[in-house]
Amino acid sequence: MKRFLPRKSDFEFRSWREDLLAGVAVGVVALPLALAFGITTGLSAGAGLVTAIVAGFLAALFGGSRFQVSGPTGAMTVVLVPIVTQYGAGAVPVVGLLAGVLIILLGVFKLGRLISAIPWPVIEGFTVGIAIVIALQQIPLLLDVKKPAGSNAAQVAWHTLSVQGINHTAILLGLGSALLVILLSTLGSKVPPSIVAVVAGTLVVQFSGFEVARIGSLPRTLPFPHLPHLDPSVASDFFSAALAVTALGAIESLLSARVADGMADSSSKSDPDRELFGQGLGTVAASLMGGMPATGAIARTAVNVRSGARTRLASIFHSLFLLLVVLFLAPIVGQIPTSVLAGILIGTAFRMIDFGSVRSVLRSTRSDAAVFLVTAFVTVALDLIIAVEVGLLLAGVMALRHLVHSSSVELEDVSEHLDLNEGHRLLHEHIVTYRLDGALFFGDAHLFLHHLTQVSGVKVVVLRMGSLTSIDASGAQAVGEIIRELHKKRIDVFLQGVFPAQRQILERSNALSAVTADHHIFEDLSDALAHARSHVRRTLHSEK
Repeated sequence: MKRFLPRKSDFEFRSWREDLLAGVAVGVVALPLALAFGITTGLSAGAGLVTAIVAGFLAALFGGSRFQVSGPTGAMTVVLVPIVTQYGAGAVPVVGLLAGVLIILLGVFKLGRLISAIPWPVIEGFTVGIAIVIALQQIPLLLDVKKPAGSNAAQVAWHTLSVQGINHTAILLGLGSALLVILLSTLGSKVPPSIVAVVAGTLVVQFSGFEVARIGSLPRTLPFPHLPHLDPSVASDFFSAALAVTALGAIESLLSARVADGMADSSSKSDPDRELFGQGLGTVAASLMGGMPATGAIARTAVNVRSGARTRLASIFHSLFLLLVVLFLAPIVGQIPTSVLAGILIGTAFRMIDFGSVRSVLRSTRSDAAVFLVTAFVTVALDLIIAVEVGLLLAGVMALRHLVHSSSVELEDVSEHLDLNEGHRLLHEHIVTYRLDGALFFGDAHLFLHHLTQVSGVKVVVLRMGSLTSIDASGAQAVGEIIRELHKKRIDVFLQGVFPAQRQILERSNALSAVTADHHIFEDLSDALAHARSHVRRTLHSEK
């Protein structure tokens, strides 16, 4: 476990001033988001703050990235809202505790690099889907009405529009906040747009006397850790929910760390396994203190890098800044209107969508565009984790289809390898050479089989396998069947250019039993053709 512990090289105390300024900048950005995500999830603004403080601190200390900023995120609310709807707010700490332990185990068993290998169209698809769901989740807060029953954000948003008693002032405040966030972000404001929106919206309500819902009281201290209550009758359901949270927490954290690596001017890259360990530890601690599961936050991490962070001290300072807010500014923060927070999240959701990347994936290939659109649609219509599963499955099918089309078997003209006198011309008529290209696997093995077993009127077929990029058990089985079918026609098969790894698969599949018996496997094409010529000569002589 030593590799997961903090080490001296993680910190450069000479840059503490730069890290302090970056940490405060991130803390200012994280404050309204933590409050908003806590409320949106169905817990409380305080739960969002506790998560940002506790999980943010531990993930920064034990994680594998120098620049990652962790806390509650919009993507996590997409998964947690249905859990709260079905089981109540008390289920979140239990699910978070289970998920945190599972994420730690993913890091311990070195599965970080495996999880991070997700196709780009799938990532873009669920990012766009998450952005849409986050915006839809804000509709009840934006209208300042009670949230209707339901777990699907699109359905809940639709039912909310028919609820009586909509507060038009809250709508104006929320939409104004969203527009302000988008506008200031577009103009490149040096002051965090979310803070401008919070201050402006709160002041308008404070001095105008408008009646709108506010955050209300916040805890003045951090809660004491305690084990959440687990009802054994629903333990299996909680574990299923924990698997979904685990998958999302791991994926989003590793994706955020990868983004930070690309933005940072540093040769030091993140350690995915250590990052999972730190994120899992942070989620466990936050859950024990009544918070919610945390992940790496891409937007806050980007602010951290752009603000001049040098080490993980910046992320630690961000958590300490939020702790000071809880200790000294809780009464002031409690006056923030919830519709303003809803507007900030709508603006944040809009900023999450990289329209340039969306255009790129839609223009790349039809397969990638299909994966992107299906993943985004399923995220909104069904569930985020189902969307990732469907996206990965569809991407795999598309990759399989691409491999099938990229594989081929070609009849080669090998006359340049022969002496073109009359005898050898006659000899050449009884030898054919095929080149196998691409990957020979279960998707196209039957095509190779059908094509090659149609050959007739020859004595020797030479299969050139040096251009095969890969072969699986089905491909090896097809090769064996080709050899057996041709032997039935009294046609011998020579193999040329078989790589050691390919030969091992062929031998394990018993495909080479007939070939190796006659020693008809060659490294060089000239040797194969020379042996084929003598073989045909003997065969023709015996037939006479």
